[in-house]
Amino acid sequence: MATAFEDDLRRKFLSAYDAGSYSLEELAAIFMVSAGWAKKISAARTRTGRAERPSYQPGRKPRANAEVQQQVVSWVAAQPDLTLVEIQQKLKAEAAVVLSRGRVGALVNKLGLRFKKSHSTLPNAIPKPTKSGAKSSLQKSTRSSRSA
Repeated sequence: MATAFEDDLRRKFLSAYDAGSYSLEELAAIFMVSAGWAKKISAARTRTGRAERPSYQPGRKPRANAEVQQQVVSWVAAQPDLTLVEIQQKLKAEAAVVLSRGRVGALVNKLGLRFKKSHSTLPNAIPKPTKSGAKSSLQKSTRSSRSA
């Protein structure tokens, strides 16, 4: 695979062209580059004003930029028990960013955020009695057993 020419070659080529003693085609022969490349970098400098290569970042660009990510961090810091759906709704309403719930979860993981844990339930998930005194659904009902 071909590699790109370095930025110093581009700068030297363009400074020689700016000196005005040679045309692009003549300079291309002197620098041993193609005339197409010479025209391409000259046009790119005219368009952007920079002699260096533009940075190449492949892949999909994130919808949630750095500003939106900071906003999500502040929301979770202010209210640690937000759900993914609530964050998704806030993103849509306040930041005008539409993300699926899975993408919101990936964003939260990427940011290293942790949600509030419930310390009221024991690790083995023993159910607490309800206020009304109703039996838990985990206990065996006496009505459901058949008598023979």
